[in-house]
Amino acid sequence: MTAFIYKDETYELIKAALSVYNTLGPGFLEPVYQEAYEIELQHLQIPYEREKHLMILYRGIPLHKEYTADFFCYNKIIVELKAVKQLINEHESQVLNYLTATRTRLGLLINFGSSKLEYKRLIK
Repeated sequence: MTAFIYKDETYELIKAALSVYNTLGPGFLEPVYQEAYEIELQHLQIPYEREKHLMILYRGIPLHKEYTADFFCYNKIIVELKAVKQLINEHESQVLNYLTATRTRLGLLINFGSSKLEYKRLIK
């Protein structure tokens, strides 16, 4: 059985998302949730980088194309926000690609657009 990596940090990040969702509810565009989530991260004193550019290497050579993650928290967890009716496989693939590109182990995919807050922990 695999240990639950970054348990405390994950709890805090989901707690921040729940606070945003309970305050705003569903129906806003993704940038609204990004801004509110950033305020909540600041309030909880969670270290983060917003719109973190992620370099992709091919054979050790950086590609011109970069990914941009919504948040990079605790210098080890990628957080990607969505505001859609339901998460689809492509959303999970996006986060898994971010994890592969950065050699990061954990990503959180959080959706504010459904009738209840959705989140998925993705481990690479």
